Amino acid sequence: MVTVNMKAKNLAEMYREAAEKFGDRPAFATRDKNKVYHPVSFGEVYERGINLATALIDLGVQARDHIGLLADNRLEWIIADYGVLLTGAADVPRGTDVTDADITYILPHSDAKVCFVENKAVLEKIKKNQSQLPNLKTIIMMDRETPVSGGVLSMYDLIEKGKKLREQGDRRAEERIAQVKEDDLFTLIYTSGTTGAPKGVMLTHANMVSQVLNMPSDINLTPSDRIVSILPVWHVFERVFEMLAISRGVCTYYTNIRNIREDLAIVRPTFMASAPRLWENIYQGILAKVEGGPAVRRALFNAAYYCSRNFKGAVRFLSSRQLDTHGRNPGLSLLLGLWNILRLFSFLIPNLLLDLIVLKKIRAATGGVLRGSVSGGGALPIHVDEFFNNIGIPVLEGYGMTETSPVLAVRTYKRLVPGTVGPIWPNTELRLIDIANGQVLYSTEAGSPQRRGVKGEIHVRGPQVMKGYYKNPEATNKVLKDGWMNTGDLGMITFNNCLKIVGRSKETVVLLGGENVEPVPIENRLLESPFIAQCMVVGQDKKYLSAIVVPSVDHLKDYGASTEDLAKNAEVQRLIRDEVKKLISNEAGFKSFEKIVDVRILPKPFEVGDELTNLFKIKRHVVTEKYRDLIESMYRE
Repeated sequence: MVTVNMKAKNLAEMYREAAEKFGDRPAFATRDKNKVYHPVSFGEVYERGINLATALIDLGVQARDHIGLLADNRLEWIIADYGVLLTGAADVPRGTDVTDADITYILPHSDAKVCFVENKAVLEKIKKNQSQLPNLKTIIMMDRETPVSGGVLSMYDLIEKGKKLREQGDRRAEERIAQVKEDDLFTLIYTSGTTGAPKGVMLTHANMVSQVLNMPSDINLTPSDRIVSILPVWHVFERVFEMLAISRGVCTYYTNIRNIREDLAIVRPTFMASAPRLWENIYQGILAKVEGGPAVRRALFNAAYYCSRNFKGAVRFLSSRQLDTHGRNPGLSLLLGLWNILRLFSFLIPNLLLDLIVLKKIRAATGGVLRGSVSGGGALPIHVDEFFNNIGIPVLEGYGMTETSPVLAVRTYKRLVPGTVGPIWPNTELRLIDIANGQVLYSTEAGSPQRRGVKGEIHVRGPQVMKGYYKNPEATNKVLKDGWMNTGDLGMITFNNCLKIVGRSKETVVLLGGENVEPVPIENRLLESPFIAQCMVVGQDKKYLSAIVVPSVDHLKDYGASTEDLAKNAEVQRLIRDEVKKLISNEAGFKSFEKIVDVRILPKPFEVGDELTNLFKIKRHVVTEKYRDLIESMYRE
């Protein structure tokens, strides 16, 4: 681990410590209409935050209250976060795309009496649903330019009020900070989902402080670094980066998807958090630019990438950073080692020259000095993964979930193995469980089995694991037993001691963009059709959802006498596609990312003992494996 000289035991103390240590250094920066970034120092952010906290306390906010925070990435978000935490309260964050259903469930369920809103549009959503928010007493507008009326308070007016109170000697905020306990909540994040109500993940100060302190040493951040913030700030993945930056004196530059290309050139970041979709878009943009260029440029790029791929591949093998899921005998390893030494020296000079002429210019698309990015929120496609690591932009893929604050594993520069999510996070325990019989296949515990290259369900235990789901002991008990969190993911430990994610044992589908989709409500809706007997929604780590469908022989007997006959019938395929499109639509209450983009018809039904359990539940991992090629055919471009 990197040695962090941090005495703070909670985030409120960490904010104060950062202000004292980094003072006038830039902490956060936002750009104006002229594309110029204006920084605010650590001292200024803390001062505004503690002034806001003082005003909130004066309004009646109690320690351990829950306060809504509906906003996207902007300076006011972090000031509001400071204000809430410095009162000893916890925030309940969500983005400006919050739906009416989210508002009417999350705010009452979280017991929020106060809510920050970013702008007029979010305020209107709150007002529209106010009759269903009986506990909400105070609404605070974050945007300085939006006028307030009708009892809505201005955040900047509150900051000024708190400033005056502190000038008169008010030190209630300091008293609150001293009372914050490590086990107190710092946030209550409601997971998205379409099956049942959202679940409120309770994360404590100790959870987040452990993430800050346990950051591996070779992903070190220093005050000379620059980070761009593009992922939704209310997601815990982006939020942990905010905390890491604060603890190490790093300036965070707020951007958005519209401005990201410009801002990468303006800010020239050295590090960032990212999602697979960003890298895939950049990858496709690079290829399109190359393909649209003259033949000489294409030839130079192909030669440069060929040399880089061979050189970097040799380096990865010789440093034990090439994916190894099977293990190799010493004889084969020796032969491959000799071959890679030859490959290394053969491509050394060509790679240096072509990197300077070609690849350096490509890296300039990210600002030219990006020394790494942690990608999370979904699996990085292997071809995209290898491409960026080969051209000299290290992508450190990580793995985690909201319930684990979120990081459970991440690649480091020394352990950068494409195709894996790197080694287990420091001070984290891991078990891989055989889902068929409950046997422990691998465990970090001393004296336990340590079978590599064998997949099992991932269970974890560590200081980052959540306290539980708010007011939902039944859901908590399903995933937490004796401190062990069942992630619902399937993984294996490779022979170079990294974690590789291979699938999911639970039902949630996570799309490439990080959207969580519960397939059961979609499947239930599809099964309302008389033409569909069975179905399964797929799309894990893909851009969109698709479905594999077993047609109903009884209702389609005019087109064929068996499932196999129906699967071959073009008219049946058209009819079922139209049916799926009609059933899964915005008009039917589904979100845009829940739509089924492609469909395949199966030639045989799911059967008990094969694709189905004795209770007729789909064995998703069995179906996924059995129809892997058919599923992949829906995602070939």
